[in-house]
Amino acid sequence: MSDAPGNVTAIDVWVDPRCPWAWITSRWLLEVERVRPVRARFHIMSLSVLNENREVPEKYRQAQREGWGPVRVCVAAAEHHGEAVLRPLYEAMGTRIHLERAGLGRDMTLAALRAVGLPDTLADAAEDPGHDAALRARHHAGMAPVGGEVGTPVIHVPGPAGDRIAFFGPVVTPAPRGEAAGALWDGVVAVAGTDGFFELKRGRDREPSFS
Repeated sequence: MSDAPGNVTAIDVWVDPRCPWAWITSRWLLEVERVRPVRARFHIMSLSVLNENREVPEKYRQAQREGWGPVRVCVAAAEHHGEAVLRPLYEAMGTRIHLERAGLGRDMTLAALRAVGLPDTLADAAEDPGHDAALRARHHAGMAPVGGEVGTPVIHVPGPAGDRIAFFGPVVTPAPRGEAAGALWDGVVAVAGTDGFFELKRGRDREPSFS
């Protein structure tokens, strides 16, 4: 499962660019890379796919419709330019969506594509349902091991016996830094790797913080 250099272990994270909680977790993973021998590979899941047959609150319906665009563009970019492009493209989209409040539309997409040197023509994928079969396949590859009752982020890590440990989360705000990020990583992997462990949760009492 690892194609990272040296003794660095590749871990896989499934994200939707529009999810603020996944964005914070991704910032945490970048901190973890600094203090633990891991490297995150980014993959695309879709909250629009996840929720397409569910009733969602009115305030989320517009995002549910608009959310197809960015993930279709990510899929098209990966198919034409390789999987490695997802990491910088997600970074560029997330910066504009969550830090610059640029929305999910074409202007955000074009700015993100240009920031990572990808062609403007990829923005047309946002309105093309022809990418949805590939999107669904990528989504299910990440989500199937954790079930349908969770969202994003989902992380897969290699287990000690060569198996795969998959889990949703962690949901945390703000992202821990330095050794605190590494300590959280150690704990999350230990808990997720415990046979028969399924859930540890408490109510959220704060909004996402991107600091």
